[in-house]
Amino acid sequence: MSASAPSRAPAASRAFVSLVGAGPGDAGLLTLRGREALEQAEVVLFDYLANPDLLRFAPQAETIYVGKKGFSEYIRQEQINGLLVQKASEGGGRRVVRLKGGDVFVFGRGGEEAEACVQAGIPFEVVPGVSSALAVPAYAGIPVTHRDLAQSFAVLTGNTREGSAHYGRLSGVDTLVLLMGVRNLAGIAADLIESGRAPETPAATIQWGTTPQQRVVTGTLATIAGRVQAAGLSAPAVTVVGEVVRLHDPLRWFEAAQGARGPLAGQTVAVTRTRVGASDLSERLRARGASVLEVPLIRFAPTAEPGALHARLRDLSGVAWLLLTSNQAVAALFEHLDALGLDARHLAGTRLAAVGPSTARSLAERGLRADFVPSVAGARHLGAQIPATPDGGTLLHLTSQLAEDHLERALAARGLPYGRAELYRTEPARPDDLSMDRLRGAAVVTLASGSAARHLAALAGTDFRVAAMGEQTADAAREAGFTRVMVAAVPTLDALADAAEDALRTGDGPLSRQPGPGGAPRE
Repeated sequence: MSASAPSRAPAASRAFVSLVGAGPGDAGLLTLRGREALEQAEVVLFDYLANPDLLRFAPQAETIYVGKKGFSEYIRQEQINGLLVQKASEGGGRRVVRLKGGDVFVFGRGGEEAEACVQAGIPFEVVPGVSSALAVPAYAGIPVTHRDLAQSFAVLTGNTREGSAHYGRLSGVDTLVLLMGVRNLAGIAADLIESGRAPETPAATIQWGTTPQQRVVTGTLATIAGRVQAAGLSAPAVTVVGEVVRLHDPLRWFEAAQGARGPLAGQTVAVTRTRVGASDLSERLRARGASVLEVPLIRFAPTAEPGALHARLRDLSGVAWLLLTSNQAVAALFEHLDALGLDARHLAGTRLAAVGPSTARSLAERGLRADFVPSVAGARHLGAQIPATPDGGTLLHLTSQLAEDHLERALAARGLPYGRAELYRTEPARPDDLSMDRLRGAAVVTLASGSAARHLAALAGTDFRVAAMGEQTADAAREAGFTRVMVAAVPTLDALADAAEDALRTGDGPLSRQPGPGGAPRE
């Protein structure tokens, strides 16, 4: 939100709920107001069919999965209503986003959640989303209205648990759009024919609409259920019935666009960096056509030894070099300097070494130029190439408690004095069950650290194609048991994206075609 744009919601000190439509699956279809609400959120409750990629707009928020898939309910609607009120009421009031697939008020029980807010006295807003009833047919090249073919359309729920629709009353409607109907499609088609629809009426079912996993099956009202079953289509899916379906073949623009999107089109690539650190790599992968799944496997926590660290940072006498081997180290260093009432001037008498160009850029963003960067990025190369100091001062490595010993061993081999201070801690992050399910369906997983490799192996095993950021990470992945490892030519994000492509081209077995994040929602 620009600095001049007025906030449309109450201050963060008040309880406030935003009921936000996430759209039909394509993350680019989120509204600007929806993104603004996510950026302001302290808590996000999200659905199974709300693309989890949208959570990148709320990196600071607590995220809670409350999704329901088909007829298997992970959590009842009454529980969701209660959780919404509870989270908004905590701590004197919090900003909560309820992120719902499609549009808030189209078969999504958004009205019930709004009523729960009213009953609890919690102010709320409704941020409409792009409905799958319109967007999914559009991505399949099917307009729901057309001057020559259809002057009206109706949107129906295919969920028959709450009773069938009165199909006879819809005899004058040209186009029917069925949401949540794939399981009951045979019965619905039979009911429509019995109610007077011609068996030869064109019909189409679109699975995972608006995403790279989109699949379309066409037929007639009499044949569509059998064709859908033969093709193996399942939820989430939208079915369109009417003459407009004939336009699918000539207007199938999205399938043509997919072929031109890039070398990773249609493939799900999992990014396992911390949520805050994943965005740059994710954007590079999306530019190559990938459907990106961000599943942070590690998180950064404060050092367990702040007193010792601060004493060391206050007095840098005897330290010839500060060795920084990650972007997080640079960020944490400046956080600690700020906590001590210091700034970059405190480092004036100490030389700075960066493990590679990315870490050097992090320093440059804070107004400091690295005094040394090895010709090849990596801790062992840093230790082998850094100039020895004639005064014999210590080379102080500012890092986490889990840093590999490659740098220390390389310096020891040269007889250079090595010191180490715990700047931050690297801890495992446990993804939710939904993220783990989607991770197992990824075509390739990117690894930017040995910690991520080890945690992935512990959480989900080693049956993955992985693209590793540098030999050090690749060695850690192999030691953890991964056998299909592609190494980035140089430790940069672009090279890591190249390695993801190479892993898909050279990996054994068929590429994963599992559904990626998002999809055509049950609204």
